[in-house]
Amino acid sequence: MNDKSDLTLTESFERYFKVELAVSDIQKQQVYGVRYRVYCEEFKYEAVDLFPDGLETDEYDQVSRHCLVIHRRTGMPAGCVRLVPALGGRDEMPLPLEKFCGSSLNSQQIDDLGLDRSTVCEISRLAVDGAFRRRSGESLTRFGEISGLHFSDQEQRSFSLNAVACFLAATAMTEMDNRTNVFAMMEPFLPRLMHRSGIDFHRIGKDMYYHGIRAPYFITTQSALENMHSDLFDLYVWIKNNIIE
Repeated sequence: MNDKSDLTLTESFERYFKVELAVSDIQKQQVYGVRYRVYCEEFKYEAVDLFPDGLETDEYDQVSRHCLVIHRRTGMPAGCVRLVPALGGRDEMPLPLEKFCGSSLNSQQIDDLGLDRSTVCEISRLAVDGAFRRRSGESLTRFGEISGLHFSDQEQRSFSLNAVACFLAATAMTEMDNRTNVFAMMEPFLPRLMHRSGIDFHRIGKDMYYHGIRAPYFITTQSALENMHSDLFDLYVWIKNNIIE
């Protein structure tokens, strides 16, 4: 067994978390529960009274793939993400960012990409539960004080990988489904975070307020995989092997 200080990125994450496709009703309820706690209760992006069952859902969920990050020791869902396929034309069956964020898109820039819609998808609803974003003493969670969950310092250092792991899981899903032309509405921190790992998204529009300040971005799966740093690629391979069907 490696000394904890010598763990690779993948070993550090694998020690505390697992990643799985959410295919059962129970798994999907865990996904929607994370989204409810993050989008409705914590950040107030959606009204809590719209979801009396405590599960945040929309019309795209039935056609999407979902992925779930689980904290091994507690079994608690830590994060989630979904992949929404483009199932028709932009006017007839728009992706979420086309339907809700059309005013922010640079349509000419997108048209110039010349994409086959059967290869297009959107990564959306990436969420990390507050219990797995904060360090001890920062804030209360729905479970009480962070310290009440008894996360070790080593575990808490791995929390910063959760958002990246969700993105890598979504990337694996794009490969699985051959949906390798990828759009996303993202908060400013995520493109900056991924840039530090060698992954560069192309901005295709302007900022707007949609579940916070976000902007539209585009990337190909090939570009993401070719340019990501080796330690992150190892984590990607581990995640892909965990969720591949």
